[in-house]
Amino acid sequence: MAKSVNKVILLGNVGKDPEIRSTGGGTMVANFTLATSDRQKDAQGNWQDHTEWHNLVAFGRTAEIIRDYVKKGSKLYIEGKIQTRSWDDKETGAKRYRTEIIVNDLSLLSGRDEGMPSRAANSNSAANFDQRTSAGSNDYAQSAEISDEDIPF
Repeated sequence: MAKSVNKVILLGNVGKDPEIRSTGGGTMVANFTLATSDRQKDAQGNWQDHTEWHNLVAFGRTAEIIRDYVKKGSKLYIEGKIQTRSWDDKETGAKRYRTEIIVNDLSLLSGRDEGMPSRAANSNSAANFDQRTSAGSNDYAQSAEISDEDIPF
């Protein structure tokens, strides 16, 4: 079989506060939407904005980070994969489909002044969590030197 790739990269804003739940086995799950925008000229030469809404799902530690640090309006960089679920509608019996992005990695791009809780402003963790606004190489070297006491969770 030929090699295939299922990878998605998104940069956008969260549409509403994430919905957090747990599975029967205790795994945390976060569901939320992310808006991405594109700008193109129409036939008359006027710029037209188009917003695409993406359904995202995160599990485990990533879902916990989303629970603690992400809310409506947060700017996120997401890497993940596309997955389509199907089920039978209980009322009509019709087959339903939902295409989602399964989040593998995320970076929080919103700063403290953009709606992020204050505890997220200066934190980094190796668990797919990156809180850098516009750090240069020198700033990054300093922020990478953290201890366990610097981590809020």
